Amino acid sequence: RENFICLCNPHLEKMKEDILYHFALGTGTHDFPALFGDVKFVCVGGSPSRMKSFIAYIAEELGLGSPGSDYPNICAGTDRYAMYKVGPVLSVSHGMGIPSISIMLHELIKLLHHAKCSNITIIRIGTSGGIGLEPGSVVITRQSVDATFKPQFEQVILGKTVIRSTDLDEQLAKELMQCSKEINQFNTVVGNTMCTLDFYEGQGRLDGAICLYNEEEKLQYLKEAYDAGVRNIEMESSVFAAMCNLSGVKAAVVCVTLLNRLEGDQISSSHDVLVEYQQRPQKLVGYFIKRRLAKV
Repeated sequence: RENFICLCNPHLEKMKEDILYHFALGTGTHDFPALFGDVKFVCVGGSPSRMKSFIAYIAEELGLGSPGSDYPNICAGTDRYAMYKVGPVLSVSHGMGIPSISIMLHELIKLLHHAKCSNITIIRIGTSGGIGLEPGSVVITRQSVDATFKPQFEQVILGKTVIRSTDLDEQLAKELMQCSKEINQFNTVVGNTMCTLDFYEGQGRLDGAICLYNEEEKLQYLKEAYDAGVRNIEMESSVFAAMCNLSGVKAAVVCVTLLNRLEGDQISSSHDVLVEYQQRPQKLVGYFIKRRLAKV
């Protein structure tokens, strides 16, 4: 069965050309089906360099590239986002925070629609702060929750507050967890992910330029989050889940934890350790893609 992208926008049908401005791509200048029609897996993450390293990694894992091969940035005409492709895998950067990933997703979802892609799986891979987990643990998100632990994304549209669901595909999360058990290289859990609007006060840190609460209040809040099932904190998952839900796309969030927020606020691990941590979501998702393509 072919499941195509669902566009919740009837106005697009009236447009002669759709310019994806922040990708430097457009339906009048690019053949989307030829460029992207074979895409089945889309992986998104904050850093352009991380997404380039991911595409090199997945190319080697799938036997589609040789070590040292260069992969051109499809969005080289802009410095907003970076995009790389090998075989059925698209790798796209989204920057930091809800506004940045939201802009990228609007254009990515339209790109997949214009390319007539079907049966798409989108996975966000990234880093996060853990709660009650050893640094280096990987969290597969069950639900994205807001800073009050509610599974919802709230946005003001035309002056009115709109609330959207942030549930993620349960079966996909289970499949990813099974993949982690099979590779058996690092601790992985399924849990809720708290998505905040800020890295400092919004996440209860004590080390920002402004902080008007004490350590006891911070720890009480983080323990309440843990009791609500939250195992990590980041800044993109809520709008990611909401937009994928509306577009009929199966989606997952896989993030490694760089520290345990119950023990501190600043990341103190060495550069080499952090690099290895950041490769863990790539390894898990790479194995998942190979498994789906029957290459395991």
